[in-house]
Amino acid sequence: MAELTVVKNETQGQKVANTIFGVISNVVLWIFSLSCVFPLVWMFYSSLKVKREFNRDIMGLPKAPTLDNYHRILSNTDYNLPTSMFNSARMTIMSVFLIVLCAFVLGYILSRINFSMNKPLYIMFLMGMLIPIHSLLVPIYIIFSRAGINDKWFTLLLPYLAFNLPVSIFLVQGYLKGIPTALEEAAAIDGSSFTRSLFSIIMPICKPILVTVGIINVFTCWNEFTFALILIKSTALYTVPLGLKQFTGQFTSDYPKIMSAMLLTMSPIVIFYFVFSKQIIKGMVAGAVKG
Repeated sequence: MAELTVVKNETQGQKVANTIFGVISNVVLWIFSLSCVFPLVWMFYSSLKVKREFNRDIMGLPKAPTLDNYHRILSNTDYNLPTSMFNSARMTIMSVFLIVLCAFVLGYILSRINFSMNKPLYIMFLMGMLIPIHSLLVPIYIIFSRAGINDKWFTLLLPYLAFNLPVSIFLVQGYLKGIPTALEEAAAIDGSSFTRSLFSIIMPICKPILVTVGIINVFTCWNEFTFALILIKSTALYTVPLGLKQFTGQFTSDYPKIMSAMLLTMSPIVIFYFVFSKQIIKGMVAGAVKG
């Protein structure tokens, strides 16, 4: 009887400890979640202030909310923010399409076809993940300048494709290793060509990882600043990061206006993330299982 009492007390004590641990874990997670959400909320209600009110009380709520900052940004041709958003959208769509297509084809070749340069090529792509981008800025600027291809509408397409391919190929190649080759063999027996098997059979199976690669590169290309800064000079070709740079002055800055511009440029990418957030999780989990 005494032993049963001791076991019962231990069980109740464990339940209490688990409950306390669960409460503490939830509180910590809520704190982390609020720390991520609060900056967005602060940016939103700060964008509804005028400059004088913001400087007087940075964290306080606006006493007289106004949309004047948004109106001034969209109506002022000096900022040209809609054009910057269009340039970023055009470059992002084109870059992501080429990255996904090239990563799929190259990942398939590296995972399926055995040839003498297979491993050297794979190592070369992996080295692209290790080289710091900033160490190549000067050589890239010199090459683009002498070739006469800097400050063009397609200028950023080349570095975006080159520097985002290594990670994309690594993810796709790891995913393809988990797909049995019997699928291609059966298709070949049925008379399917290599191209048809690649794009009609293998590509639909790789949809989770391809979607994940596409989403990751959408964020990367949309927010890229370094290459745009050194390769683009014309304001008509500015991307979103360069367009936002125009809102900062040499001696002072209108922070409510800057926050309004940031919210306008963030809105497409935030909506995109919430729409495809489940695809990101599915792709990552599928890639981990297949790899």
